[in-house]
Amino acid sequence: MKLFTRIFIPLCVLLFVVTKTNAQISVSISVGTPPPALPVYVQPACPTDGYLWVPGYWAYDDDDGYYWVPGVWVAAPQPGYLWTPSYWGYEHGVYGFHAGYWGAHVGYYGGINYGYGYGGSGFVGGGWSEGHFRYNTAVVNVNTTVVHNTYIDKTVIVNNTTVVNNRTSFNGPGGVTAQPRPEELAAMREQHIQATNDQVSHQQAASKDRSQFASVNNGHPAAVAMNHVGGHPFNEQGHTATGSTLGHYNANRSNPNPGGQGNANAGNTNHPANNQQHNQAQPQQQHNNNQQHGQGQQHSQQHQHGGGQKPPKEKH
Repeated sequence: MKLFTRIFIPLCVLLFVVTKTNAQISVSISVGTPPPALPVYVQPACPTDGYLWVPGYWAYDDDDGYYWVPGVWVAAPQPGYLWTPSYWGYEHGVYGFHAGYWGAHVGYYGGINYGYGYGGSGFVGGGWSEGHFRYNTAVVNVNTTVVHNTYIDKTVIVNNTTVVNNRTSFNGPGGVTAQPRPEELAAMREQHIQATNDQVSHQQAASKDRSQFASVNNGHPAAVAMNHVGGHPFNEQGHTATGSTLGHYNANRSNPNPGGQGNANAGNTNHPANNQQHNQAQPQQQHNNNQQHGQGQQHSQQHQHGGGQKPPKEKH
């Protein structure tokens, strides 16, 4: 299996070099074991206008296995573009990694419920309006002291009684079985831009931190999210990730709360309600898709829109 994966790695430096320009679903790396479950975590507040949320995901190192790349706020490569998350899919006896990409519409990402607007299909955390991104604070966490292009739309959340394992991190038998929708197939045929340099360096940094590897952390990475690339790392509870080597926190070990950023919700006066209640007793945690978990429980689910949610017009 290691020989098999080595064949793919030179073709896709750090899983991102494959440029998505057509409807083809490019698999950049394949392994024989599934990725761990998605960790439950609090989303850091968006630090500035124009940044979009890129969900965390499990990447793979040929020697040391799966490691967690923290969710992070990043600048879009150009106005009007949205992020289609990476995902793992099972096919022909192996788990293949499908790299994410930027495009005018959100494409297929395996039906994986990454949360915070990415509930398995489309994105409902906001949308572009006249060259500016507007954030739906019913779904995403925004520092409203510095970000003012916000609105609240709870209509993207509906109640149902479907039993969903929202921590599943791959598509295929034993995981999510969602197939591409027509609008997702259309989005896949559009022109795309690969991950930005910041995103690539973000994954590189995660691959060098031993505390991010599943073989070390048993599925609970030290840093599950960051407020921006090279910024502040947060643990699952939304506090400073003291066991991580990621971000500028390492240069401030004597100050556990540099810049008032020791809490993921610092400065946020209008953050979304607790997105999920999991079987794990983890208070006030926000993870995926405004849903209440527990087998057989009623839980809420977001409506999905492939082109990003169309925000209401601003009142002048």
